[in-house]
Amino acid sequence: MSVRLMVVDDHRLLAEALASALKLRGHRVLAAAAPSGGAAELVISRAPEVCLLGTATPAEPGVFDPVVRIKREKPQIAVVVLGPVPSPRGIASAFAAGASGYVRHDERIEGVERAMVKARAGEAAVAPQLLQQSFTELLNPATEPDDEGARLLQMLTPREVEVLVRVAEGEDTRLIAAGMGIAPSTARTHVQRVLMKLGVGSRLEAAALAARTGLLDRASGTAAAGRGE
Repeated sequence: MSVRLMVVDDHRLLAEALASALKLRGHRVLAAAAPSGGAAELVISRAPEVCLLGTATPAEPGVFDPVVRIKREKPQIAVVVLGPVPSPRGIASAFAAGASGYVRHDERIEGVERAMVKARAGEAAVAPQLLQQSFTELLNPATEPDDEGARLLQMLTPREVEVLVRVAEGEDTRLIAAGMGIAPSTARTHVQRVLMKLGVGSRLEAAALAARTGLLDRASGTAAAGRGE
């Protein structure tokens, strides 16, 4: 069953190759173009039954804005996105924008053709295994790496944060006390508490740990805010 369609992709060679393959299979390809910002205008002006819209970055904000405009101005046009294996956010964004389907770039031409026909008929055109992969990732998200710097920073009081910054800057107990307006004995107590909370045995180790985990950058900002800088 012949479909009147357009192929729009950032990579002109890919667009032309796909268009040629679909022409050989009896479909009417109105255009094979790769506009950087005029995809929506081109599709709306030609009004195909189906638009195959290629993207290399399905999770990037705004990438499906052309789909939104096409569906707003020509809701009868079915848009099928061609892209890499998407993240759950990518495939959800495509359908939320109004796409009728999502097909991987490495899909066989028969798979692309099936998606076109289903989309034209008003059905969702997405491979079951692609949906399964996306739902699996949504239900079992990868664990985010532990932000050790943020975790360590939460263990310190604002006063101890300032002490850590001063320790990292090489100040001794006398300078810490003078800079913070406290007694040397109090400054020494703060330093000992910082070392204990960070699990290190010396000021040098504390400074090294703070730098390695990004704690020093965070602590410097917090300390500066506390001093009103």
